[in-house]
Amino acid sequence: MIQSLYRTGTGDVESDLTREGYTAALQDPDGLLWIDLAGEAVEACEPLLREVFDFHPLAVDDALEATHVPRLDDWGTYLYLDLHAISFDEQAEDPLTTLELDVFLGANYLLTYHPQPVAAVEQVWTASHRDGRHLRRGPAYLLYKLSDELVSQYMPIVDQIDDTIDAIEDEVFGEPTSATLQRIFTIKRALLRLRRIIGPQREVFNKLARGDHAVVAADDRVFFRDIYDDLVRLHDVSESLRDLVSSALDTYLSVVNNRMNEVMKVLTVITTLFMPLSFLVGFFGMNFFQPAVPLEAWTSRTIFFLMLAAMILSPLGMAIWLERRGWV
Repeated sequence: MIQSLYRTGTGDVESDLTREGYTAALQDPDGLLWIDLAGEAVEACEPLLREVFDFHPLAVDDALEATHVPRLDDWGTYLYLDLHAISFDEQAEDPLTTLELDVFLGANYLLTYHPQPVAAVEQVWTASHRDGRHLRRGPAYLLYKLSDELVSQYMPIVDQIDDTIDAIEDEVFGEPTSATLQRIFTIKRALLRLRRIIGPQREVFNKLARGDHAVVAADDRVFFRDIYDDLVRLHDVSESLRDLVSSALDTYLSVVNNRMNEVMKVLTVITTLFMPLSFLVGFFGMNFFQPAVPLEAWTSRTIFFLMLAAMILSPLGMAIWLERRGWV
């Protein structure tokens, strides 16, 4: 879906422009044009990016192809940014997923492209459509609002991961199972991916805050510095969570080893108690002695089947007992 918002130099707001309207809006130096390409096919987006906006072919290819790494390219008259939103679902095979948001920032326009819905874009778009004053301060400030909303949605996910780690720690000190170990590695993999996203994205906003870009005024750089500070804090928090996960893994291994030691101690006691009995039964079970009393009843068919049943049920009962103890 291609949707557009245009604030004219006189303050009027128009929406859903045609392709000719895009060209006319780009000629207005005091206006602001925002075009959002949400889930639009590459075949429909590429002519718009190349012919109407005259973006460099390399920048167009970067925008329309998934790069998976946040980045910033300065093309002189415009900037190309690759930003990432995130979502977290512990039950999924890959718990932390990223949603790529490609942005072109010019002197009087902002163009966003995202194959999948991004909540931050939808929220800022709704607010701008409802109140045209959001477009009054220019495209760089609009990019700040969009980026600020995107980064602010990182913290609830980080808090969710923190709560998951707390639950894992309680489980480790309670009744740890192999599923607990799987959860630990799942969270560890999610935090590693989060680190790979936050680090490069932090540098993107560091360049916006401290770089000398033609389409970003000096007064607007302070806003991107604020986002940079938020990402620095998020990076520190994610590192702390990685330490907690590593500690939970060490604790899990320690608890499992201690539990195994307890199991081995009990089994060793049982083996030691029955060792003399096994020796006596084995020794006197050999045909070295002739019975002095009649023992025909003990060699009957009934006794044979009773002993056979005892031999079968004894290890079965031990297996059930070990399972109830949680040792197998």
